[in-house]
Amino acid sequence: MELGLQGKVALITGASKGIGFETALYLAKEGASVAICARNEEHLKVAPSLIFEKTGVEVFYIPADVTKEEDCKRIVTQTAEHFGRLDIVVNNAGISAAQSFDQVGTDLWQHDLDLKLFAAIHCSRYAIPYMRQVGGGSIVNVTAAAAKTPPASSLPTSVSRAAGMALTKAMSKDLGSDNIRVNTVCIGLVRSDQIEKMWQREAPELTWEQYARESKHQIPLGRIGNTEEAAKVITFLVSDAASYVTGTSINVDGGMSGVL
Repeated sequence: MELGLQGKVALITGASKGIGFETALYLAKEGASVAICARNEEHLKVAPSLIFEKTGVEVFYIPADVTKEEDCKRIVTQTAEHFGRLDIVVNNAGISAAQSFDQVGTDLWQHDLDLKLFAAIHCSRYAIPYMRQVGGGSIVNVTAAAAKTPPASSLPTSVSRAAGMALTKAMSKDLGSDNIRVNTVCIGLVRSDQIEKMWQREAPELTWEQYARESKHQIPLGRIGNTEEAAKVITFLVSDAASYVTGTSINVDGGMSGVL
């Protein structure tokens, strides 16, 4: 299938590792030019060389803290100036923050909303004029399956992610006439630093393969997912292959969510 990503320019936040890194790798494989950003400059510096080894594509990296609006504006502007255009934004920055309501203080609420909601708002808002210049574009907001059916002790993440879903739907309605598509992927249990810490804490005697397939995770497909599987879905959504897909959410959770 031809994805139509050759010559497109993508900006991915939170892309020094995990889903963001894997998405940058897949977009580069498909011929897109890619800019990545993250707060951890040490990890961020390594990512471009790893992608170059596998694809021969040089990735533009920008250290940034997307909880700050000025950094969001800067990474969008620098990406567009470096490549001469901007077609794709993947708002992926985020960390796991799951506690009970009584445990979450004001500072954590604010930080989580700044990182997961307002970063997506600011990056998208500054990117849209560049997308209009090239006749359209695609935005993917990475959220979580817990946004649809929040379990206990899932705050503030489930609330921030639910707001991201509402943002996605509203933006898709407003930007459709500009040929700018906006979608979200709702991530379930996918291998990450946080999940690996959970594995070491809960069952260090098990191999990763054994732990990933434990029945207690209650995943219909029988295992925890990997970052490559999430990246493939995101790559599809930002590509021409998904040219008639906007305002939707796709669960990347192995069937774990109780809702569509």
